[in-house]
Amino acid sequence: MNVEQIYKDASALLEGHFKLSSGNHSKYYLQSAKVLEDPKTAKLLADALAVQIKESGIKIDAVCSPALGGLIAGFALATALDVRFIFAERVDGEMSIRRGFEVKPGETYLICEDIITTGGSALEAAKQIKLAGGEVVAYAALANRGFCVRNGVQGEPKSNCKLPCDVPLFALADFTFEMYSPEDCPMCKDGSVAYKPGSRGN
Repeated sequence: MNVEQIYKDASALLEGHFKLSSGNHSKYYLQSAKVLEDPKTAKLLADALAVQIKESGIKIDAVCSPALGGLIAGFALATALDVRFIFAERVDGEMSIRRGFEVKPGETYLICEDIITTGGSALEAAKQIKLAGGEVVAYAALANRGFCVRNGVQGEPKSNCKLPCDVPLFALADFTFEMYSPEDCPMCKDGSVAYKPGSRGN
């Protein structure tokens, strides 16, 4: 499966000057919502990701996604794995599990995002699962930005990867793009203004 081509076909691999959720800038941006607006494509990607997870033998009782970006990917993956799905959302800037969702003590959870960059939002959702007594046994995403190392790929995580090294990360492909702090961004130095197309921006 050529995941990069799927993103390109959906006009979801954008080129320009973008501000990422981390605050860093990049010339490229993955807009997974454009890929996932087609239910058939969402199912295709989730089914492929589910194969990896099933082959690992990890027991998963439920999938939890951070809102908003991970919702469709997480629901599609939970459907492919035939498990329950819940989500975490920000309340006053803090990730929280609400809406009557119940995390039972000892339940095993996979945290699913559409894209893993440093894994910060996924880690925040995982914290809420653990506080409620659940166990986080895996992370997953359709695309991995290459700062964290996905299952089956050799290498060391970058210093800004926030996910724990002892819990596997499943993803379909790595998309490794240069990122810059705002003060070191060459596009900013050329006079360009960064645009934030993600769920937390305009």
